Amino acid sequence: MQKFIETGLNPDVLKAIEELGFVEPTPIQSKTIPELLQNGNDLVGLAQTGTGKTGAFGLPVIQLVDTSDSDVQALVMCPTRELCLQITKDIKAYSKYTKGLNVTPVYGGSDIRTQIKALNRGSQIVVGTPGRLNDLINRNILHLNNLRWLILDEADEMLNMGFKEDLETIIQQTPEKKQTLLFSATMPDSISRISKKYMKNPIEIRVGTKNSGADNVKHEFYMVHASDRYKALKRLVDVNPAIYGIVFCRTRQDTKDIADKLMGDGYNADAIHGDLTQAQRDLVMHRFRSKHLQILVATDVAARGIDINDLTHVINYNLPDDAEVYVHRSGRTGRAGKSGTCVSILHMREIRRIKEIEKLLKKKIDRKLVPSAEEITQKQLFHFIDKTEKVEINEDVISQFLPSIYSKLAWLDREDLIKRFVALEFQRFAEYYKDAPDINVYKDEPTHYRKNQFSRLFLNVGKEDKLTSKELIGLINSNVKVRNIEIGKIEILKNFSFFEVDGDYESDVIKGLKRVPFAGKRISVEPASPKPGRSRGGGGGGRGRDRNRGRRHR
Repeated sequence: MQKFIETGLNPDVLKAIEELGFVEPTPIQSKTIPELLQNGNDLVGLAQTGTGKTGAFGLPVIQLVDTSDSDVQALVMCPTRELCLQITKDIKAYSKYTKGLNVTPVYGGSDIRTQIKALNRGSQIVVGTPGRLNDLINRNILHLNNLRWLILDEADEMLNMGFKEDLETIIQQTPEKKQTLLFSATMPDSISRISKKYMKNPIEIRVGTKNSGADNVKHEFYMVHASDRYKALKRLVDVNPAIYGIVFCRTRQDTKDIADKLMGDGYNADAIHGDLTQAQRDLVMHRFRSKHLQILVATDVAARGIDINDLTHVINYNLPDDAEVYVHRSGRTGRAGKSGTCVSILHMREIRRIKEIEKLLKKKIDRKLVPSAEEITQKQLFHFIDKTEKVEINEDVISQFLPSIYSKLAWLDREDLIKRFVALEFQRFAEYYKDAPDINVYKDEPTHYRKNQFSRLFLNVGKEDKLTSKELIGLINSNVKVRNIEIGKIEILKNFSFFEVDGDYESDVIKGLKRVPFAGKRISVEPASPKPGRSRGGGGGGRGRDRNRGRRHR
């Protein structure tokens, strides 16, 4: 196994690495560092999230920068504020003993005047998000005339977030003679085009199998009815008392709702989403990084740039639309040689999506059963006993109270004392799960036994009122208080429409849409007869529902 000392790094950089506890480079680092130190070729590095890409480009650049020159020599572009700050933190740690090296992060959502002052003082390495970098270039504050390295980190994410125009504008401001380094988890066509357009015969370094997940991540899925997703989430959290993970939801509203429910039920959780101010977001992330929060609820966009090595779980409350996003999510756990688990909570019609993801991962995703009340209760009890055994006792603090405590409890024998001690901490939890039902949905469950039977509803607006399927789903999302209602087939006709919803929530939908204005009309919704040839249980007409796949879930 190669050591950092064999990569060609100088003593100052090696000393900083050693203090951080690193001895062996990761695969992307062992291949990239010597290449960058010895050659000036452009380079494309393909590796999954969490594989040490910052060290791969940061360590050689630190060594090669001319610290006697205060001009910007290296520009690192990344998609989010969080990643910008993480990269800056890492580079500063790596350059602890490299005298005269300054690193400046620039990003939106923070006072630009502070960043301008830092740039005016001189900085050899600038790390920034595309929007703020463009702003500083347009203000004639950020000068790239003497740039030697242009580094695009998480390039695929920057394109996914709509930064293509900003990226190209910034690249065009850089000198012709420079070394361009592009790091990405995937190599979609858009990245290939940028590589061909702006890089000169780049060397490609690929680590791991293309699009495959980390070997030390277990992949599992659980199958429940859509209306039981939250119950399943709670049970999965309860059966893993030491969980430290991210729960991914499809929409911003879902993150709020799920986090509010978890906090209301006494879980150590919070959410990050676009409605938070930067100060609120920073506070949530500080609490999560310091493990004062066990569970962070987020969308993919909100979670970009979160770089934490010891997450135990990633939970897909909703599967992402793109299978590659699943791979990115799962790559947030199982980092730095640790193991992790990626869990997905599904309903019946999502099973085909699992096959698609398995094909991309090149590994099987195991079907598991949602834990029973007995399993959860036993796991929690043993966790409580383990914590009790390992608690550190400060004799100086409690010794003065012990005589009174012994006297007060003298009438209890050992067994009775243990029973009361356990009951005090544990009884409420055990009572909650007493007689809890099995919420698993089994693959061979007959359609007419499924809980989620569809109701067909009539709506008094149609094509002439400019109603579309997307607008109908938007009306339901905006006006019905219940979340995660399954929507089946939608038929929009000339002057009226029919649509299907989970029968458990028929009255909620009718009530929520009652007299809501649309196209100058007051909406009227009422039950309709099931379509001929289609069972109320939703067993037929699957082809019609498939046409709306991807839009059925709120």
